[in-house]
Amino acid sequence: MSIDLRDRFFALSTGSAPEDEVARFRAEVDETDTEAAAAIDGLAVSWHPTARFKAVRFVDAEHIDEAARALFARPSEDAPHLAAVFVDPRELSFRTFENIVPLDRLFANVSLDLTLAEPVELAQDAYAAQLRLPDVARARIEGLDELNLYVPPLNSGSRGGERFIFHSALLADALTKALSEALPEALLDGFSHVNPVFRCNRFEPGDANFHQHRDTPYYDAARGHVSRFTVLLYVTGGSGDSTLDLTGGTTVTDIEAFTCVIFDQRYEHEGAPYRDGRKVFLRTELIFHQAECEVAHDPGIGALFSKACYLTGESVFAPELARHADTYYNQVAAAHWKGLPAGDLTSEPFVHKRFRGVDFVANGYDFWFAKNQGLSLTECAAITLLDYFNCKLGERAFRDACESSVIEAQGMDWIPGFLARQRGEGSKRAAEEAVAAFDKTLLFPESEETNNACCPFHDWGEFDATRFDEIIELHEAAQTFVKAHIMPAPILMLGQDVVLDPEKFMVRGNQIHVLGKRSLTPVNFAACWNSGGAPPNYIDVAATVDAAHFLVPPIVFSETDDCYHLQFDFFRNTWMVKHQQLPVPVPRIRDIDELDFDPDDWDTRVEAAVAYPWMSAVAPSLTEEPCGRAKAAHWWAEEGALDDELRGHLADIAEEYEEYDEE
Repeated sequence: MSIDLRDRFFALSTGSAPEDEVARFRAEVDETDTEAAAAIDGLAVSWHPTARFKAVRFVDAEHIDEAARALFARPSEDAPHLAAVFVDPRELSFRTFENIVPLDRLFANVSLDLTLAEPVELAQDAYAAQLRLPDVARARIEGLDELNLYVPPLNSGSRGGERFIFHSALLADALTKALSEALPEALLDGFSHVNPVFRCNRFEPGDANFHQHRDTPYYDAARGHVSRFTVLLYVTGGSGDSTLDLTGGTTVTDIEAFTCVIFDQRYEHEGAPYRDGRKVFLRTELIFHQAECEVAHDPGIGALFSKACYLTGESVFAPELARHADTYYNQVAAAHWKGLPAGDLTSEPFVHKRFRGVDFVANGYDFWFAKNQGLSLTECAAITLLDYFNCKLGERAFRDACESSVIEAQGMDWIPGFLARQRGEGSKRAAEEAVAAFDKTLLFPESEETNNACCPFHDWGEFDATRFDEIIELHEAAQTFVKAHIMPAPILMLGQDVVLDPEKFMVRGNQIHVLGKRSLTPVNFAACWNSGGAPPNYIDVAATVDAAHFLVPPIVFSETDDCYHLQFDFFRNTWMVKHQQLPVPVPRIRDIDELDFDPDDWDTRVEAAVAYPWMSAVAPSLTEEPCGRAKAAHWWAEEGALDDELRGHLADIAEEYEEYDEE
C-alpha cells in the first residue's frame, strides 16, 4: 500500500488527474499513519505521503540509510542521485523551510565554457546580455525544467508560478568567469562570485504575476560578503506586457532565450508570464567583498527578519500568517536600502501559545511570560529556545505540542494583562512540570566493584556482568563518550519530558547567556572476548536522550511586576547562530541472562557475539557529519574524552575482534 501511495502521488502531481480521483487519494493519505523511515537534516522522513508526512522534498539519496534507500522514489532519470522524501511540515524551522536541491552532479563532466555578448544598458545599473554556451551545457540548463522538482513557494500568496531551489558551484563558477569578463569594470569593483544557490522559476500563460518586490540582500559577516546585484537567466524566451518591470528603470516586454539580466538590488521589480508560452528563468545574485564601512547593523531589521521567519513556520498552523510574513520579508529588503520606515499604529500579528500549562505570547522576536505562572527566567529562556527552533520532543515537534491562536493587535501594552488572565486552576503546577531542572549525573551511576570472575565460559553460573572488570571498563568508556555530548547541553529531551541544566543559563545584567559547546568530538571504545559473548554484548541502551546544543546570542530581557519580556535577535549580523539536536543513547550494563543465545548452540553464540546494542545505537546518531555522510575514520579513532592509554588498549582489542568477526 505504501508503494502504491508513493507512485500515485507522483502520477497525480502532473495536474491532469480528475478532481474526484485526487480527492480520494488525499482521503487515503489522511487515513495512513506510519513511522518515519529515516532522518535527514534533523527531519523525520517517509518514502510515501501519510497524514503526518505531507511535504515532498528532494535530497541526495546517499544521505538515506542504505537499508531503506530503494524504497524512495527517484524523481528524474536525468538526476538519478536524487530521491523524493516526505516530511512533516510541522517539524520545519527557519533552517529547513526551503529545500535546496544538490545539482552539481548534473553539471559534472560537462563543458561549461560560458561567455556573454556585449552587455546592453537597460537603465542605470541594469544590463542585459546574451549568454553563449556549448550545446550540451545549454541542454542541461534547459533540462532543469523537466526534472519535476517544482514545489509551491512559501510566499505563494504574493507570486504566481512554481519554483525549486538548487545548489551548483560548477554552474556558479562558470557564470562568475563569464560575468567577470563582460560586465563594466566599475560595476565589478569588489566582485567575488556568483551565489551558487539558484532559484528555478516557471510560469505558464495565465499564472499570476510575481508581484512587485525587492530581493533581500545576502550578507555573510564571517566572510565579509554582501550581494548587490540580482542575476536573472531566462532559459526560455517570450513576450508579454511586462515580462520584467524595474520600477523607476525600464520595462522589458520581449526576451530571447538565454538572455542574462543583471540589475542593482535597490530596484523594486515585478514579472509577468509570457503570453505565448512557458516562462522559465534562474535567479541568483552577484556577491561582493564588503567595505568595512559599507554595512550598517540595524537591530530593527534583524528583529523584522526574525519575525518573518517565525511567522513563516507558524503559517503551517495558521495560514493567514503567511501574508504577514511576506510583508515583513519585503519590508526587510526595502530597509536594507532605505532604512526602516517610521513606526505606525497598524496592527500586527502575535501568537498566543500554551505548552503544558505555560502560557506565553510571541511574535518571533519578542516572547512574553507572566510571572504568576511561577516560571524562572531560565525556564522562560528554555521555552523560547524550544519554540524558536521548533525542537523535537520525542517524535513530536514543539510547536505541534502547543495550543496556538493568532491575535492581531496594536502595540504591546495589552500583553501582560492578557497573560495574567490566562492563569487557571493548576496552571502553576503544570508550569512547574513543563520544564524542570535535572541533575544529569543521575544518568551515569558509578560502577560496581569488580570481582575475580574469569569469563562466562568458565564461570557461567557465577558470572555477574555488572562486576566484571572488562565490561566495567567498557561501560565507563561508554559513559565518558556520552557525557561529552550530554553534560554541555543546556536542554535535554527525555522522551516527551523536557529537562534543563540551570547552570547552562547564566543571567548577567539584562542578558541571559546560553552556554554550550561549539563542536562535538566523538570518542569510542571497542573490545572483544571469548565464548559467551564479547564485552560490547553487555553494554545496552538504558535510555535515549535528545541533547540540544545552541550557539546563540545573549537573550535580552526586561521585567515588570507581572511579566518577563525576552527578546531574541537570532539574525544579528555580528553573531554566528547554530542549533543542533542529537539523540544520545545512554549505556547500561545488562546481565548475562539478557543475552539471547543458547550456550550449547554454536550458531546462536556466534550470532550473539556480534550483537552490540549500545554501539549499534550510537553509530548512526553520533558518528555522522551534519550532511549525513559517515565520518571517514572509525569513530573510536577520534580524539576525545578517552585517555591515550585506554584508547590504545581498546583499539588493540577492536582490531583483534574484527579478525574474529571475519572468521
